[in-house]
Order: sequence, then structure tokens, then C-alpha cells
Amino acid sequence: MDTIIQWHLSGWGFAALACAALLVGFSKTAVSGANTVSLAIFAAVLPARASTGVLLPVLIAGDVLAVLTYRRHAHWPTLWRLFPAVAVGVVAGTLFLTWADDAVMRTSIGVILLLMAAVTVVRRRTAGREREQDTVTTRAGRLKARSYGVLGGFTTMVANAGGPVMSMYLLSAGFRKLGFLGTSAFFFLVVNVSKVPFSAGLGLIDGRSLVLDAALAVFVVPGALIGRWAVRRIDQRLFEQLVVAATVVGGLQLLLA
Repeated sequence: MDTIIQWHLSGWGFAALACAALLVGFSKTAVSGANTVSLAIFAAVLPARASTGVLLPVLIAGDVLAVLTYRRHAHWPTLWRLFPAVAVGVVAGTLFLTWADDAVMRTSIGVILLLMAAVTVVRRRTAGREREQDTVTTRAGRLKARSYGVLGGFTTMVANAGGPVMSMYLLSAGFRKLGFLGTSAFFFLVVNVSKVPFSAGLGLIDGRSLVLDAALAVFVVPGALIGRWAVRRIDQRLFEQLVVAATVVGGLQLLLA
């Protein structure tokens, strides 16, 4: 109750954040990138700038559960190829955050969500051809990894919205489900933990935000368990379509608010 009062949340607002936290856990162990919906909810309920700092530890909690679940399936050569480019993107995102106010942040998050939805649609249509024409071992593949890495680092720093970028990269690189989930889990655990000092330095993470995180982290666990159960049963194609639709709605909501 004290946490709700501190953040001036209504009961419905906290319930929305709890559902978003549950979806974070589900997305980390079932459909990576689905937490763009959580991003939209956090930014709608909380001040847009503060929402990125509150959401980050919740994402890390989900990353830890995902790593524990899929740790044997990570593809480390892909990860080492991505990390340097991601670091560049994180630094660029940090510089952007030093001057962006709440209104700019809200608009930026909305635009990023819509762009990621568009990227998802386009990449799903072209993924088959790209897997035939391009792999991570070719020159074009290395260029693609760097491009996705920088964009992923920037979007994850600015709006915790790197999931769709990396999801589309891993899908286009031909990863199967378990390899996709394992590689994604380690990628986001490393990247999100590395963002903590930057976010704390910008004042996005503080004692008040961590208290709210502690209350929300409880909901990540059942979400992760549901995701682990559903990953072999879910109609992923239909779910991805729903995620794209929800992402578009969330992005439009932020832009029109």
C-alpha cells in the first residue's frame, strides 16, 4: 500500500503493472519480444521517463529466470559478435537520455514501438529468403549483426525496447526455438545488467523505484512458469500476430496521449 501511495497509483494502475510484470516473465521464457506490451503499459501508467527505470529490474528478474531455464541452448559466437555493437548503441541511447524530457521520452517510446512492429512484420515476411541468402558467417551477416546490435542497444537503453530488434535478428539468422530462447536469455541478461549503472547515473533507478520493483518482481515468477509450460504448446504464429497488434495499439496510445 505504501508503494502505491508513493507512486500515486490507483488500484487499477498497480494491477496493470502487475499484469505487465507477469507478461515480462512469460515473454522471457516463451515469446521473446512480447514484453513490448509491458513497455506500453509501464509508460502509460507511470511517467514515461521513470517507467524505463522501473521496468529495467523487472526485466532483469525475467532474464535470470530465462537463463536458468535455457542456459544450455545459448549460441555464444553470435553473442560475442553482437556485444560490441550493442555497447555503441547503449552509449548513444544514454547520450539521448541526458537531454530528453518526459514528453520526448513518451513520443520516442511510441515511435520505437511502431517501428519495431513494422520491422517485425517485414522481417517475418522476408526471414525465409534471408536465411537462404545470408548467414551470420558472411560479410553481409556481420554487417547485419552490427546494424542490429547498434539499433538494439539504442532501443533497449532508451525504452527497454530491444526485444523485437533482437528477436527479428535471431529469427532471420535461422535459430530454432530453444537456441533462440537460450541466446536471447543470455543476451538480455548481460545487456540489461550493463545498463544499470547508466540508468542509475541518469536518476532513472533509485530507492523509490526499487521498492516498486520488489513488489512487481513477485509477478514475474508465475509468468515465467506459465511461459515455460506454454512454449511447446503455444501457437506462436498467432501469438506473434497478437503481439504486433498490441504493440501498434500501445505505440499509438503513447503518441496520441
